[in-house]
Amino acid sequence: MRQGPVARRRPRIVLGTLAMSLAGAALLVQAPAAGAPPGPSDPDTRDWWALTRELAGDDMAGRDTGSLEYDRAAALVARRFAAAGLTPAGVDGTWFQPIDFTEMRLDSARSRMAIGGRTLRFNHDLTLSLGVDTPSRLAVPATFRGYCGPDEIGDVRGRLVVCYGRPAPARIGSFDRARALRGAGAAGMLLIAAPGFAGEPMRWPLAYSRTVTFAGQGSGPSSTATGTFLSGMLNPAAFARLNPRAPAILAAGASDRALPRIELGPLAAELTVTRAAIRSANVLGLLPGTDPALADQAIVVAAHLDGYGRGEPVGGDGIYNGALDDAAYVALLERLAARRAGQGFRRPVLFAVFTGEEKGLLGSRWYVDHPTRPLASHAAVINLDQIRPLYPLKVLSVHGLVESTLGDHVRRVGHQLGIAIQEDPEPERNLLRRSDNWPFMAAGVPGTSFVFATYDATSRARYRDWYLRRYHHPADDLDTPIDWQAAADFNRFFYTLTQSIADGSEAPAWKPGGAAERELTAP
Repeated sequence: MRQGPVARRRPRIVLGTLAMSLAGAALLVQAPAAGAPPGPSDPDTRDWWALTRELAGDDMAGRDTGSLEYDRAAALVARRFAAAGLTPAGVDGTWFQPIDFTEMRLDSARSRMAIGGRTLRFNHDLTLSLGVDTPSRLAVPATFRGYCGPDEIGDVRGRLVVCYGRPAPARIGSFDRARALRGAGAAGMLLIAAPGFAGEPMRWPLAYSRTVTFAGQGSGPSSTATGTFLSGMLNPAAFARLNPRAPAILAAGASDRALPRIELGPLAAELTVTRAAIRSANVLGLLPGTDPALADQAIVVAAHLDGYGRGEPVGGDGIYNGALDDAAYVALLERLAARRAGQGFRRPVLFAVFTGEEKGLLGSRWYVDHPTRPLASHAAVINLDQIRPLYPLKVLSVHGLVESTLGDHVRRVGHQLGIAIQEDPEPERNLLRRSDNWPFMAAGVPGTSFVFATYDATSRARYRDWYLRRYHHPADDLDTPIDWQAAADFNRFFYTLTQSIADGSEAPAWKPGGAAERELTAP
């Protein structure tokens, strides 16, 4: 492919010694943003939100993996852990576990793509999944083949194939469309992104077309393939402009009706992709346990520090702050550490702040494969992500509720605090596998995570508004209208749950059969 210059960024001081890495960390809490909602009234929640402001302000520029701002945020978290009395749990006696990555980024200004003579705007009309097999130039016919099920593909050799649906429609089952199209000789595949997926609609623009992978392992989901193959997602609104039948097709697909085959005209693409070697670090701190007999039963409390950084502006704002996703819950780990002030639970607690979650759970995957303490000594993981206190906390949807005895702790604490507990009511979103609890669970460590559940028209409206306007967009910022009592209620739930598990009489254990086996063995 035609590539831009290969850049190697100098490893930054944050990955070296603690003293050097923390020297420039900002300690001042930002002033409230103009128009921000009234702040919390209780001291603990005020302190939590002050820490959130440190991590999610515009000066942190969204803390993208591999950025200088991420490094500053990681240094600040390490300083907070040190002040709270944790001990370093990274590599070589530091707070950090550095990871080398390869970044591939589409240079939109030097790239172009059109179907049927209609120009498509990168990040607005489509986004590409970049890999070593992404072509620099492509000129082939484009065709729409319905859901691209096994009976719909037909002869696609030398064609770009557009398919309805991401995520895959239920009628596709486990059929691997990309593999089938590659095997049939297609030149590429564009998936129409979530045109009928009400639970989590895709919002455009996307921040950027960028792929980050572990260094030395290729780039992109198809890095082991031979030849070239163009992969990406297509905005349903853009598809609707490519053919007069497209609006009717989108409506039929949303109703799971049969779809026709149509030709879309020629595809013409010229793509410039830049490559860079980048480095980013997990931040790891340990609160030692008080019972020597339980020293090999560490409880991991986890959240991810990375956001999307700077990206495609929305309403003139190009900073994807990631305030609730997930700076606020890194801040909650900081608060838990500060509240304990070095006083341990019976079991050790590992405070794990991961990088690269938004790029594919990279930091947690790396940790599980390269643990700084034996993986067998990890008894459980409590993961904080997807938590949005936008309305009163009455019900929590819990991932991993029935898989292990962690769910028993969750139910007891919920009952104690007056919070109803339920299993995930949206299994089609696959949330169990989409956050940093999953690499641990897949490796045999019981895990759990949480989502504020909806229960009336107001909560459902605020939940939908989050996904329509804020999720993975610049509006996930410090002006988000927080329900401060709900935030305090969840924080108290987390503190109580951590103590229940870390001081419990028995270590968390898998429950035999049922959901655990189905989840952990599903493709």
